[in-house]
Amino acid sequence: MTQRTIVVVDDNLSNLTLSRSILKERYDLYTLPSAKYLFELLENVIPDLILLDIEMPEMNGYEAIRILKSDAKFAEIPVIFLTAREDEASELEGLSLGAIDYISKPFTPSILLKRIENQLLIASQRKELESYNKDLEAKVEAKTAYIVRTHERILNILSEMVEFRDDVTGRHIERTQKYLKILVDKMVEGGVYQSEMEGWDVDFLIPAAQLHDIGKIAISDTILNKPGKLTPEEFEIMKKHTTLGVQIIDRIERDTEKNNYFFHAKLFAGYHHEKWDASGYPYGLSGETIPLQGRLMAIADVYDAIISPRPYKKAMPPDMAKSFILGASGVHFDPLLVEVFSGVCDDFEKIATQNL
Repeated sequence: MTQRTIVVVDDNLSNLTLSRSILKERYDLYTLPSAKYLFELLENVIPDLILLDIEMPEMNGYEAIRILKSDAKFAEIPVIFLTAREDEASELEGLSLGAIDYISKPFTPSILLKRIENQLLIASQRKELESYNKDLEAKVEAKTAYIVRTHERILNILSEMVEFRDDVTGRHIERTQKYLKILVDKMVEGGVYQSEMEGWDVDFLIPAAQLHDIGKIAISDTILNKPGKLTPEEFEIMKKHTTLGVQIIDRIERDTEKNNYFFHAKLFAGYHHEKWDASGYPYGLSGETIPLQGRLMAIADVYDAIISPRPYKKAMPPDMAKSFILGASGVHFDPLLVEVFSGVCDDFEKIATQNL
């Protein structure tokens, strides 16, 4: 076992000599006549314990420990005061400055050794506990990260199932997430809806968008992939994918810990078909009564629907999607968000052309 290192600082040569005779066989020992030499030594050696005299010329022990405790490199080194003082006020002052113990001079060899042994044991146990806690934290973080990855993958699979059932929507979910990221970044840059977005965590927000159509899992294939226009009755069934999506996410959330991911996911799912002029569904909300997540997803979702082929229509060019959204400002879409969109529509087009 490696010997512990101890530094004794005392301006009295007799005390240094006595300390050396008691400690040299058990510890790597440095005996120093002043605090000045202590700080020179600390540039190269970090001891396991410092025995520090209080009454010294130039810099006393109180001044020295203040410097030690103010420096992160030395703050954790245990310090025991050596002193001829016996008053409670002096002892209290030393302990309040961070000393771990007080040894009165002249000291008895056996007492000195036992006090040092006890304090080194305490310090060793503290380090072991800190190491254990760090190791435990790392394991918990690794396990949490694994659970989060597994959780996210399951949700990815669910969203992919929607795409597989929704026939030729292709990479709709992937693209809409990218559109949203562009819109949100631009909003942050311009301070648009800053108060509403306060506290949003984009790391939860953007992935949550993949569940916006999760309710389509509960819609019949004959309706979901009908090659022509839906009848009024069929359209009423299709509209239910919004509220069904919220119900599905609620059921997932009941068996997991609540977090911002599901909060955003439910708003994306439930409100992305609402329209600014209250002509949307399922609730017929208008203006800013529509949650911001729904107003954002409305732009991303409609843009991608226009540029993508469907059983009932051909894909249209990005210019047509851009023109539709700009023209529907204040009717279908939030005017402020359309203004944001107008500044990033070229980025939308790049994603549309690269990911079809």
